[in-house]
Amino acid sequence: MWLFSRDPVRDFPFELGSPDPAPDPASAPAADADPDPLWRLLRGRRKADGAPVSVFAHSLGTGDAAATPLARAALRRLRSLRHPSVLGYLDSLETEQCLYLVTEAVTPLRRHLQLRPPTGDLGEQEVAWGLHQLLTALSFLGGSGLVHHALGLDAIFVDPGGDWKLGGLERVAAASEGVPPRPPGVPPRPQDPPELSDPSRGQGEPWAGDMWRLGCLIWEVFNGPLPRPTALRSFGKLPAGLVPPFCELVAAEPSARPGPGQLLQRLQRPGAFLACPLVHTGLFLEQLQVRDASERRTFLQELSGRLDALPGPFRRHKLLPRLLAALEFGSADASALPPLLKVAKALDPPEYQERIVPVIVRLFSSPDRALRMQLLQQLEDYVEFLPEATVDAQIFPHVAHGFLDTNPAIREQTVKSMVLLAPKLGEARRGRELPRLLLRVQAGDALGPLRCNATLCLGRLGPLLPPQTRQRVLAPALARATRDPFAPARAAAVAAFAATHGCYSPQECAGRVLPALCGLTTDPHPGVRQQVLGVRVLVLGGVWVLGVPLEWVLGVRVLGAGGGLGAGSPIGMGAGGQGARAVGAGGGVWVLGVPLEWVLGVRVLVLGGVWVLGVPLEWVLGWVLGGG
Repeated sequence: MWLFSRDPVRDFPFELGSPDPAPDPASAPAADADPDPLWRLLRGRRKADGAPVSVFAHSLGTGDAAATPLARAALRRLRSLRHPSVLGYLDSLETEQCLYLVTEAVTPLRRHLQLRPPTGDLGEQEVAWGLHQLLTALSFLGGSGLVHHALGLDAIFVDPGGDWKLGGLERVAAASEGVPPRPPGVPPRPQDPPELSDPSRGQGEPWAGDMWRLGCLIWEVFNGPLPRPTALRSFGKLPAGLVPPFCELVAAEPSARPGPGQLLQRLQRPGAFLACPLVHTGLFLEQLQVRDASERRTFLQELSGRLDALPGPFRRHKLLPRLLAALEFGSADASALPPLLKVAKALDPPEYQERIVPVIVRLFSSPDRALRMQLLQQLEDYVEFLPEATVDAQIFPHVAHGFLDTNPAIREQTVKSMVLLAPKLGEARRGRELPRLLLRVQAGDALGPLRCNATLCLGRLGPLLPPQTRQRVLAPALARATRDPFAPARAAAVAAFAATHGCYSPQECAGRVLPALCGLTTDPHPGVRQQVLGVRVLVLGGVWVLGVPLEWVLGVRVLGAGGGLGAGSPIGMGAGGQGARAVGAGGGVWVLGVPLEWVLGVRVLVLGGVWVLGVPLEWVLGWVLGGG
């Protein structure tokens, strides 16, 4: 029987990468410099999905003999302490040469402050959010009967979303054990509490030393490395809202320092340092699942207006995942969609495809009308990221149900959405299903505005239709719309004819388009008459009258019913570039150098209706001769 030993390194589910960039040495004074740090921070990734992780590596058998017990103690503590504000443990591995500790992806706070200095109101809010989490973690330790004993910049880490995580747990001990003495040979540090050197001050509460170190950490966040304890007497760049609690934290008497839970409660009061929009948003997101539905809706409706005041990393790495999860699992309604799409705009196209598009596809299948309505209204914000195959196979079948919805608002928004979705549909759907659905609304919907929008949509989509479908459907559909009892729908037909002027052959212009437009020149609604008479007949390219393009003859300003042309109005260009002018009602009208009566073979009679060059417009439009 063969026995095979397991290779722990080969089977380890994480890959080790390059070392994480170290903080600038100038950011730490000589007293803080550690020539042989306990851990080296490496970058890594999970083999299963490539997700980034952080790897803390400790070399075994070299350096200080007391270092390895401390590293093992930190591993035990981190494995047993699970809290959102404590560095998240994932796995560990020990070899003959090294001890590896794998955690969530983080950056040391010291380096984070170099990359994003806490300047301005936004920088102060980021620190406020971090202090809230740090005080929460210290309260958790205190509630578990533990004290940190090594709080400082090097014990705090920051995740991609800006959350501060408590690490450096190698000296965590039970509160009942008291304050451990300074290890022999270790020089005093500026962040050490004064009672460590002067026992006569008393020890105070077990957490008193941690609170002193917290005060030093706050000072260093805004002012840089602490050179000596006496520097704490100068507030430097500390925000005004932090000065009173800072003074309490660095009180010489341990008994005068507040506890973490007490300080957290005071700093969240209205007007205090932690009562800022970022902290409010972060806390609500963490409680989103348990909040009342009306509270969630109010929060999400107001969130879009506050997004620009939130840090970019917070929006991308904390807010976006929470909104995606809330929509996917039903803890949020349609009000979560606008802020989600606004945040998602900052994603790269591949990441958008991976994280956002699958959720959008699932949401389109939802029976929630409000959610479907919101998806259609926001379509312009994300349609560019939708693959054509996804739109054709997975999204359009769900959207198409909106044409038959009993809610008029859903039907209207469905029609409007086709302008954005049609370019991403396959030719089969654009040639058969899409025209059939639009024609059903245009011809049979009881609401005039919906018929009007369907006509406009046909005009926008005409060039996208396959040639055979376009020839069979477009002109008849628009001609039918010119007879719609709803006046705006008739005006929409004229606009659609103008928008699709390049889609018709000369035969279609003469046989279908011109008769439909001529009928509207005497429309009882003045808006429709103005619409049709304001359209230059140039759109009917290829139709010629009397041997010249129709636009030359009809390129005039046509007045309303009974109006005619005034003296001196231009009527177009004659042969050789000579402009003809109307010389008055009694003097005759000339075109191409001869009286209009001679050309058209009619007498200029004022018979009412709409007149061009002194004759009824329908007489001119009816005189169509071949294609030039």
